[in-house]
Amino acid sequence: MIGRILGKVLGTRQERNIKKLLPLIHAINGWERKTSKLSDKALKRKTDEFRGKIRPLATQIDNLMREISELSDIEQERARASLQEKRRELDELIYNLLPEAFSVVREAAKRTIGLRHYDEQLMGGIMLHQGTIAEMANGEGKTLVATLPVYLNALEGKGVHVVTVNDYLARRDRDWMGPVYEFLGLTIGVIQNRMDSVNRKKAYECDITYGTNNEFGFDYLRDNMVLRVEDQVQRGHHYAIVDEVDSILIDEARTPLIISGPAEESTELYYKIDKLVPLLKGREKEEGKEEDKDTDYEIDRKDQTVALTEKGVKKAEELLRAKGLLRGDNLNLYQDGIKLPHHVHQAVRAHKLFEKDRDYLVKDGEVIIIDEFTGRLMPGRRWSDGLHQAVEAKEGVMIRNENQTLATITLQNYFRMYNRLAGMTGTAATEADEFLKIYNLGVVTIPTHEPTVRENLSDRIYQTEKAKFEAVIKEVEELHKKGKPVLVGTRSVERSEALSRSLKEEGVPHTVLNARYHEKEAQIVAQAGQERAVTIATNMAGRGTDIKLGEGVEDLGGLFVIGTERHESRRIDNQLRGRSGRQGAPGASQFYVSLEDELMRLFGSGRIAGVMQRLKIPEDQPIEHPWVTKALERAQEQVERRNFDIRKHLLEYDDVMNKQREVIYRERAKVLEGKNLKEDILGMTEDVVDALLSIYADEKIRPEEWDIKGLLAKAKYHFSIQIPSSSLREVYDRENLKQKILEEVKKAYQQKEERLGEELTRGLERMALLHTIDSGWKDHLYSMDTLKEGIGLRGYGQHDPLIEYKREAYSMFEDLIQRIKEGVIQFIFKVEISREPILERILVGSPETPQPVLMASDRDTGEVHSPQPRSPYQRKVTKVGRNKPCPCGSGKKYKYCCGR
Repeated sequence: MIGRILGKVLGTRQERNIKKLLPLIHAINGWERKTSKLSDKALKRKTDEFRGKIRPLATQIDNLMREISELSDIEQERARASLQEKRRELDELIYNLLPEAFSVVREAAKRTIGLRHYDEQLMGGIMLHQGTIAEMANGEGKTLVATLPVYLNALEGKGVHVVTVNDYLARRDRDWMGPVYEFLGLTIGVIQNRMDSVNRKKAYECDITYGTNNEFGFDYLRDNMVLRVEDQVQRGHHYAIVDEVDSILIDEARTPLIISGPAEESTELYYKIDKLVPLLKGREKEEGKEEDKDTDYEIDRKDQTVALTEKGVKKAEELLRAKGLLRGDNLNLYQDGIKLPHHVHQAVRAHKLFEKDRDYLVKDGEVIIIDEFTGRLMPGRRWSDGLHQAVEAKEGVMIRNENQTLATITLQNYFRMYNRLAGMTGTAATEADEFLKIYNLGVVTIPTHEPTVRENLSDRIYQTEKAKFEAVIKEVEELHKKGKPVLVGTRSVERSEALSRSLKEEGVPHTVLNARYHEKEAQIVAQAGQERAVTIATNMAGRGTDIKLGEGVEDLGGLFVIGTERHESRRIDNQLRGRSGRQGAPGASQFYVSLEDELMRLFGSGRIAGVMQRLKIPEDQPIEHPWVTKALERAQEQVERRNFDIRKHLLEYDDVMNKQREVIYRERAKVLEGKNLKEDILGMTEDVVDALLSIYADEKIRPEEWDIKGLLAKAKYHFSIQIPSSSLREVYDRENLKQKILEEVKKAYQQKEERLGEELTRGLERMALLHTIDSGWKDHLYSMDTLKEGIGLRGYGQHDPLIEYKREAYSMFEDLIQRIKEGVIQFIFKVEISREPILERILVGSPETPQPVLMASDRDTGEVHSPQPRSPYQRKVTKVGRNKPCPCGSGKKYKYCCGR
């Protein structure tokens, strides 16, 4: 009540945000009269003028950042305070330049591409510069809006990234807006799939770089795998604008970017396991009903999961034994490096949860995933954790081998690296909380240039799917007779083609736009607004295309949009609606829903079905009431909350990995920068000696009990040095013992450096560090994946799986750091170089470019499982604590003995 009163007096928060922009809008419009009088030459000179004001302060900030790492703790604190002050100065300077700079861009756009930014577009540009998401309705010119903040932020010279959903849009937007930037003296590049590294680097060196979220993310991962700093293509993460931000940061958030390499795995096994599925009996899970003891597995459609029952586990074991695939006492066994029960589970999922023509297509003998949000084919993307192989076995096509993860990052953590991030979309308000909590991005809805006059009609609810589609076909026929263009949205290829067959039978001419015919997309969409056009589209949302009305269509009422099913996300429904009534044009939209639709069946049909039965409404007669529409939206909100929890859950786990990734990549970057690593190597030798002393000369035991023989044997193993035990006979002080060993180590190191020369030694140090870090990190990623796979079971023991994951991940990372130190030392002290060309190849060579693989997430939990390239060792004894005595009887701690 109070909120409503305050809203009337003070205006809504949205209205207050817009009012704050008005002084800047007036200032920009004030500059327009001056800039319009400038000659082309004078207008172009404005860029150098702005740069002259910004660059000196930006350079000071860069210098301060470089100096901080070399200062003491107290000096660092003072330097950081100074850095913050300089950044505030720079932000204020750029803010003061904004009105004139925006006016310059507006004038340049008028002179080059014939478009002038109107006031609402200026508002959008200001919000994007401030690091906010600008929600702008479809057709409001978001591509033109982006030119304003892109130009202003490119003046610092650190590069601006404009992120789109596909290569076509990146290329189109670069070509379309390129003349504006080039007129003002800025350089523009575009990243495309399969582009070579030389051209990628050139594109990133430009002031402005267009590309897709996947390409930017994969380039970051590849940059952290190269052996030479000059092979890196990116130059930092200064400022990014993400187009269709909800699609990329929300819908794609569960899909990690993974660069992987081949791993050996038996593909024949998938075919054998696939044949077991028809022999297992399943049932749909129903709330309130206990587990059926006669079934082998339960399907939960609401959570998109499959669970084997106790009977199913035993039956699967019997079937596996009968086929000779399982040996031993239980299912926790591996065959040919593959965990069999896991793959039985994936085979059942492939058959019962993943449908052909809805979730994937089979094209040219290959299983291709269909994007559940846009209906686009996603060639090259594969489900992880053996699921894709299970689907390939189900369809009887050739099975491609699983891969091993070499580098990975989620889009959430990639985009959080940018100093400033902004986004544009037509539909973000429904996910405002998630944008704020995950990315610290606010959402501001920008008013439309012309009032929206589209009529959003209440949903029509039918009892059966059959009655619903009959009503849709009848409605399309009537609208077609009136000459109105109609866009019909469906959720799957299967539904779009069934609807197409029915319209053909009724003699209604139409075109189909789905995953099968995406090559014709531009041509189909161009005709969708013409008189009497009927277009069937699979999830039209996110296609980045504009449906323009044909001549005379406005007089007929504009484009009529029919949705044949409510999507899980309100955003997708709103995007479908938004195809009609663009830029003040007339139009209408309406959704046709049945109680048999997936969303209704799982979340919202109970009460509505009860009303229809009590009123004895015939099957072909719909309910059409705002109350029903509200009930549907509540069901969607419930699904959205669940999906948010899934994405948040994924991020919590990836944040653990992200901190470790930052440490590894930071240390790797130091190596690539070519700094003298000698002091770091000597520091590692001391750490390794300390670790050896803790095992063989523990300070808690008497010197006469020290295992000097074992210590010297290990020293020889690590450092390739021979220390006579007689030289340590009179050493009873642990510190003296340490110094004696270090003296020999440093002497051996100095001798190697004299033998090789300084240049080759520095090269050897770099190669040792890069090789050991990369090898160790790859194995660590595999171990972390294995840990994540089984960590959920800790919940049954009343332990929080996330806390357990963090604890064990920390311990594993400590072990990784120690292994890296030992590996580097062994590499340096054991490698002997007989010919210079060998080292030269090491120094100048680069690894084979690993292939990026975008692994689709499991829809049941939102967790992303990486491949299982080999089976982990299965303990057959009680797990030994890392600080417990080693069971081998050495008397040492397990972590310093057999647990190393």
